[in-house]
Amino acid sequence: MSKSGATKITVDRSNSEKPKFVYVVYIASTAEKVWQALTDPKMTEQYWFGYQISSDWKVGSRYTAGMAGAPPFDKGIVLECDPPRRLSYTWHPQYEAFLHERHSRVTFELVQLDSQVQLTVTHDEFDEGSKVFESISGGWPRVLSSLKSLLETGRGLPRSWSDADKKWQTCSAEARA
Repeated sequence: MSKSGATKITVDRSNSEKPKFVYVVYIASTAEKVWQALTDPKMTEQYWFGYQISSDWKVGSRYTAGMAGAPPFDKGIVLECDPPRRLSYTWHPQYEAFLHERHSRVTFELVQLDSQVQLTVTHDEFDEGSKVFESISGGWPRVLSSLKSLLETGRGLPRSWSDADKKWQTCSAEARA
């Protein structure tokens, strides 16, 4: 247990040559509201393009990510939950092309800075040449921009794709096939 009373599961697969995705966004909100947006399925549905992220958010619990009535596109285990500062879970897309890859890790770190929150998302523990890494590199910026929009304007972003997304879309489409 940490000083704040939060439990943490640590998995150390340190290797600096493995891919790592880090994204920092500043959101005009409170850490509590950002935390709620990350952990409440009704809120995730509003900015994650219809997908609900569901769990009881206890360390060791399972979580799923998917649309109502459809099989989850991702599932994993909660590794760390320290509201409203830090959340970490494993990531394992359920698409056939990704099932052979090991679980990666997503970590959200929230820091309140006056009237805004610095949200840092780190997605790591990929194998070299990971197709999941290619896919999430296009997905996280969209999801996090939509989260910011939801919290600052009351509306998440609509689904929309540009030429810059073609590599990500192709990888994701191949994974779903």
